[in-house]
Amino acid sequence: MRPYTSAGKPLGVVAGIVPWNAPQLLSATKYAPGLAAGCTFVLKPSPETVLDSVLFAEAVEEAGLPPGVVNVVPAGREAGAYIVSHPGVDKVAFTGSTAAGRQIAATCGTLLRPVTLELGGKSAAVILDDVDLGTMMSEPFVQATLLANGQACFASTRILAPRSRYDEVVDAVASLVGGLTVGDPLDPATQVGPMASARQRDRVEGYIEKGRTEGARLVVGGSRPTLERGYYVTPTVFADVDNAQVIAREEIFGPVLAVIPYTDEDDAVRIANDSEYGLGGTVWTNDDERALSVARRMHTGTVGLNHYTVDPAAPFGGVKASGLGREFGPEALLNYQQVKSIYR
Repeated sequence: MRPYTSAGKPLGVVAGIVPWNAPQLLSATKYAPGLAAGCTFVLKPSPETVLDSVLFAEAVEEAGLPPGVVNVVPAGREAGAYIVSHPGVDKVAFTGSTAAGRQIAATCGTLLRPVTLELGGKSAAVILDDVDLGTMMSEPFVQATLLANGQACFASTRILAPRSRYDEVVDAVASLVGGLTVGDPLDPATQVGPMASARQRDRVEGYIEKGRTEGARLVVGGSRPTLERGYYVTPTVFADVDNAQVIAREEIFGPVLAVIPYTDEDDAVRIANDSEYGLGGTVWTNDDERALSVARRMHTGTVGLNHYTVDPAAPFGGVKASGLGREFGPEALLNYQQVKSIYR
């Protein structure tokens, strides 16, 4: 038999469905590699972010892309379900909640249709006992835990602190979070802005009440700031949280941090992995080798060492209830290609 050749063929028409928290960025994570692979797109934005999707459609037209290569369909969830199951769609790329992701996965499973899912998270920030808290409590820690006012799927909202330094860590986190400037997101001095909607603010406040009810100790926040406009929640820190409590199990998607004690390094890894999610995570320590050792034991798709910044050159995605497949990096192209082997 003569050697064979292997080639990647574009999958075809891709349905890209994106949420409201970073609509244009999350759209680009789909159409950029997809178009590069030779696919065409039907993009369905969230009902909460329709206006920017119209601007994007106008930009596509002005760029001179041929008609039908990128199609934007501003519509509700019913239309999204219809697009996912449409016989003219060859692949689905979805970012959003785990609950919606399960429904999409079920549909695609029945149709044997390729799907990539970037879903929710409940990531852990593992603070090791050798860390310099003065150095750690700075902008990188805020970005890792409260990016986009907590409305980021990979945010490290579970803070795992060693019992030997637990009170010290709680005080440091509370001081940092309590000192953040809450206000107009267009003001350069603002560090924490509003929730995206009244519904999201109410959801976050519901979780804060659950934290109180379950016996967690409210250290900072837990209320609405006195601002005239916007759906604000004061950045909130709970201490004495058990990893079995609701605020440690469910994705809140707001500026709420839960500080959980651990006994030793093995216990920290156990707690970090004791979650249905596995999207992000961070390790905070003065010892690089120790950080790598802990990071390798964390059952999650991505880990940041003393910071968390998604690198577009590296694959991004989750395990368990945080999704299927990877975006970014060269691996992203594989999501939009069908490999064909030709034997000669």
